[in-house]
Amino acid sequence: MRRMDTKTTTEKTGESAESAEGAESAKTAEAGPAEDTAVVVLDKQADDAADDLTDDEDDLLSDEAAPAPSGIGGAAAAMVSAALGAVALTGTWTGKVVSERETLLGQIKTSGSGTPAQQISEIYGDAWHSTALVNGVFSLVALFVAVLVLILPGRPTWVRSVAVAGAVLGGLGLLLSAGTYFDLFLSLPTAGS
Repeated sequence: MRRMDTKTTTEKTGESAESAEGAESAKTAEAGPAEDTAVVVLDKQADDAADDLTDDEDDLLSDEAAPAPSGIGGAAAAMVSAALGAVALTGTWTGKVVSERETLLGQIKTSGSGTPAQQISEIYGDAWHSTALVNGVFSLVALFVAVLVLILPGRPTWVRSVAVAGAVLGGLGLLLSAGTYFDLFLSLPTAGS
């Protein structure tokens, strides 16, 4: 407010800025306390308005700078659950290694003294069951991750859809693994057949 008065005084009289400020201070001194108070109140209101604008700009900048939750973790977990469910259905490298190990152990145990029923059980049955066990663990992990993604709030629809697919694949893999482990679908061959 004072600068505007100084500028108009300088423009009207053609004096330098220093003499204009001196004239203004003399004018303020002559005007009395009522005009002084009005100038102080107007200056305070102008400062408050400038502070409000600065706060609004800071809020806008902080809103833009704050990272929005992207949901990358939930999306990745949903994809992992679907992949684990699919892998549990098709078989894993780990299951194959465990199966071959059980086959080797069965051959060592029954190398010279095992009956045909023992050989079938030790060589094939244990390998079959260990593969089903490993695939069941993968299915269980897939099901757990999928359920975890589904119970967390604020996930996009496509993430929830992939998590449901992972849960279905994990559940199906768990059922098939349990059926294979307990010989519900196919039983081990017998020595007589």
